[in-house]
Amino acid sequence: MSRGERLERVIDTARAAGGAVLEVYGTQFDIWSKADGSPMTEADEKSEAIIRSGLESLSPDVPIVSEEAASAGSVPQVAGQFWLVDPLDGTKEFIARNVEFTVNIALIEHCRPVLGVVFAPALDRLYAGAEGVGAFVERDGVRSPIRCRECPEGGLTVVASRSHSDAAALRTFLANRKVALLSNAGSSLKLCLVACGEADLYPRLGRTMEWDIAAGHAVVNAAGGRVTSLEDTDIEYGKPGFENPHFVVSGAGPTPDK
Repeated sequence: MSRGERLERVIDTARAAGGAVLEVYGTQFDIWSKADGSPMTEADEKSEAIIRSGLESLSPDVPIVSEEAASAGSVPQVAGQFWLVDPLDGTKEFIARNVEFTVNIALIEHCRPVLGVVFAPALDRLYAGAEGVGAFVERDGVRSPIRCRECPEGGLTVVASRSHSDAAALRTFLANRKVALLSNAGSSLKLCLVACGEADLYPRLGRTMEWDIAAGHAVVNAAGGRVTSLEDTDIEYGKPGFENPHFVVSGAGPTPDK
């Protein structure tokens, strides 16, 4: 199976999971806490079950690492290739009835995300990308290619986390950069805004896990951008504990200084 064919299968799985998430979204759902104190709903569980079934059918020999299973202490051994899944990224946005939650599925090969799908079911917007295939967005049934843009001379459009922002750290990070606009967004949509040229920079100066960003990272890569540590090294996957360092998502070209 080609990577493009595999991407289409993953898109179908993400859409099916997103449909289940929307069914729960339209109800008075229960909320409970996981072992780490983060919230969880029936939507997380239903989405994960659909994704697991789809990926196991697609590639039965490839391990699956997901947020919900990891929070329950169930993490398989991973080596050269594995799936990274966040069945409901932005659970806080979901609970708050904010539409900026997503379903994230990524394929990791040799520590790098080579394929990713980010689906925002409440927006009916899907971002996808893979090495050798390129990146695209689907809106209202129409598929369009996307590409990171060159940084405007007039200043950067910077996107920051809506639910986990550290305003002081962000101001320090941006102090020597020319910023035209600073906005907020939820879930992994922030990476996708850079991938489609609607933003130039997304600094994340707080805790994240690999499943939070892997799918968006694959889309950014396929769109010509980068996801790097603050020391300008590539973010790798399959690390012990699956925790990311602070990182920066950037588009094409150097960022303008003040």
